[in-house]
Amino acid sequence: HVQLVESGGGSVQVGGSLRLSCIPSGHIDSSFCMGWFRQVPGGRREGVAGVDHDGTPVYVDDVKGRFTISRHDAGNTLDLQMMSMKLEDTAVYTCAAGRASCQDFLSATATELQTFTRMQYVFWGQGTQVTVS
Repeated sequence: HVQLVESGGGSVQVGGSLRLSCIPSGHIDSSFCMGWFRQVPGGRREGVAGVDHDGTPVYVDDVKGRFTISRHDAGNTLDLQMMSMKLEDTAVYTCAAGRASCQDFLSATATELQTFTRMQYVFWGQGTQVTVS
């Protein structure tokens, strides 16, 4: 069972920058989408950005132009550079690897994500808090 370990969370002021990193404990098949989700208390987990096996980045509209995702080290390390941060970026950010295209993975419903996780089609990190004030 592969574990994903995040680092780089913390506090930042509005307009500031923060960088998150994710390193798997084992090999992630290059066909998997690797990406970031975020969740606020009482809210659902939502996709933020991902990188497909061919290196194509996918972003949700809210972070386009502000966040940059990159995948390197043979596809096994993932970074998320966040800039021009807003109050609404405050959330727990979780790294994930899913056996799907990033377009499908990031837009999956909570029920779909639960099913994928149960079927071991998805690996999750523990999450890291990002606070913008």
